[in-house]
Amino acid sequence: MEYSVQLTFREQWLDERLKFNDFGGKIKYLTLTDANRVWMPDLFFSNEKEGHFHNIIMPNVYIRIFPYGSVLYSIRISLTLSCPMNLKLYPLDRQVCSLRMASYGWTTDDLVFLWKDGDPVQVVKNLHLPRFTLEKFLTDYCNSKTNTGEYSCLKVDLLFKREFSYYLIQIYIPCCMLVIVSWVSFWLDQNAIPARVSLGVTTLLTMATQTSGINASLPPVSYTKAIDVWTGVCLTFVFGALLEFALVNYASRSDMHRENMKKQRRQCEMEHAASLEASADLLEDGATTFAMPKRDNCCRTWLSKFPTRSKRIDVISRITFPLVFALFNLVYWSTYLFRDDERE
Repeated sequence: MEYSVQLTFREQWLDERLKFNDFGGKIKYLTLTDANRVWMPDLFFSNEKEGHFHNIIMPNVYIRIFPYGSVLYSIRISLTLSCPMNLKLYPLDRQVCSLRMASYGWTTDDLVFLWKDGDPVQVVKNLHLPRFTLEKFLTDYCNSKTNTGEYSCLKVDLLFKREFSYYLIQIYIPCCMLVIVSWVSFWLDQNAIPARVSLGVTTLLTMATQTSGINASLPPVSYTKAIDVWTGVCLTFVFGALLEFALVNYASRSDMHRENMKKQRRQCEMEHAASLEASADLLEDGATTFAMPKRDNCCRTWLSKFPTRSKRIDVISRITFPLVFALFNLVYWSTYLFRDDERE
């Protein structure tokens, strides 16, 4: 919630007490390096947290006094300024950071700050920020009223756009890969219990570690960020793959129990088959059988190829998990990219 800036600050005012004879234009201006020798406005940076002057090799400051009494003050300073950020769209967000300059003791009755006509703020052409792009900046006034009066104030609003390529490579793609790796267990044999358990637990722990690492680099906020939605859903998919194996294991044991029951029932039927053969032959002579046609849909026909329930669960998961994850990606990117464009 802060940013640092290094700037050359200039302010100019008219002090008629400092008029002097330029001897027919021979003296363009006088230069001073001691600011205590002239009157200066009591300007301060209202959102400053830390700051310092530059004194290498000499103090980076000068004062120019012109013959008609105009005073130009220039100094090089470094500041750390507060910047309250809204991280709901992080890392697809844009942030507006302000630089506020106000009078500390003189009210607007005595002192008024004005932006210079033309181009009051210049930004270096080779400005490079590692994770942001400075899209534009706006100058405005921000006069404040307190119990002691109204004070003049100037501000510069800097619009920063966060570079998304870093987060795409470091967060989004690895999370997608972890989710896809967790789906490998669907293609393993249901009896390969150590392989499927180790795969599910490893991907789950890796995803949880990456989520905690992301949150450690951000300030704690009370609302949900876009990155929280992404990591939370990816963690849910990985956890769901682990639960799917637990369901498959339970269904496999149930299938084995059902198969044993069928074998016992088949053995009992074979014991009674001999005694029922005579009566069955008599009934077949005068019986007429009517068969009703059955219409099975394509899904049931396809699932009938897999006799066990555990195998059916694996096959359904192979299709359901990727489809749901693809649908989530469609909703996620369309939602947050649309919000970003709307905010812009």
